[in-house]
Amino acid sequence: MNFVRDALGHDQVSERRACRVLGQSRSTQRRQPVVPSDEPRLVREIIDLASQYGRYGYRRVTELLRRQGWKVNHKRVERLWRQEGLKVPQKQPKRRRLWFNDGSCVRLRPRHRDHVWSYDFVHCRTHDGRAFRMLTVLDEFTRECLCIDVERRLNSESVLERLSDLFVRRGVPDHIRSDNGPEFTAERVRDWLQRVEVKTLFIEPGSPWENGYIESFNGKLRDELLNGEIFDTLWEAKVLVERWRRDYNSIRPHSSLGYRAPVPEAKLFCSPASAPLQQASRTAMKTTEH
Repeated sequence: MNFVRDALGHDQVSERRACRVLGQSRSTQRRQPVVPSDEPRLVREIIDLASQYGRYGYRRVTELLRRQGWKVNHKRVERLWRQEGLKVPQKQPKRRRLWFNDGSCVRLRPRHRDHVWSYDFVHCRTHDGRAFRMLTVLDEFTRECLCIDVERRLNSESVLERLSDLFVRRGVPDHIRSDNGPEFTAERVRDWLQRVEVKTLFIEPGSPWENGYIESFNGKLRDELLNGEIFDTLWEAKVLVERWRRDYNSIRPHSSLGYRAPVPEAKLFCSPASAPLQQASRTAMKTTEH
């Protein structure tokens, strides 16, 4: 009724006439909605069940709620279901079960600090169109970003240089997880990790969800920084990326950690791995200050 009056003009159509044309009782325009006191808790339960059972619709969720002791009918659950924008995906890609062979690293859950690290590459461009790469390293248990190396080119030698620096400064992890990129599967990298007794976990080709921790982190890096910044120079990218990494570790609330930062009081020990990187970082910091 209000939509009709707004469209035609309140001075052109009275409430009485609009209700008569629409076949509504005028009392429907006076009724104030009453929200039951248990509705917020019920909505949370519905969302939790929808997240846990992604292929269940509101009818099955209604049954699960009844098993938990809720006295609700499917109409109320359907209303709240639609109100929260929940729906069952039309298509769900098939995925293989993950076994305990080379690609089954998702089975190994991090249990403590430095139990499992993961690393990956992220690509971006400076304003002149030239590409650069970022090597990101993450502790999967604490969610701490151990480093983000920014360079025009990064190869297996760069990976070895960064890992050796991290192992000296922080310690050696039990496992390290990655995809099957040539920088990570290089024979020199594998042999060196074997000598320092770090077990490698390679995901199945084309299965990025098996490396979910670092993929999620890379998505946050792109969404919160890379998509919103124009990098005029590589040095500027180095400074801004490092600043974001420090904020991510010490300030940014992390939902899976109870909305606390991964290492709110940690010393940000990670410095550039080589002398040229150190000099570039210092010069860039001085440039931005001026």
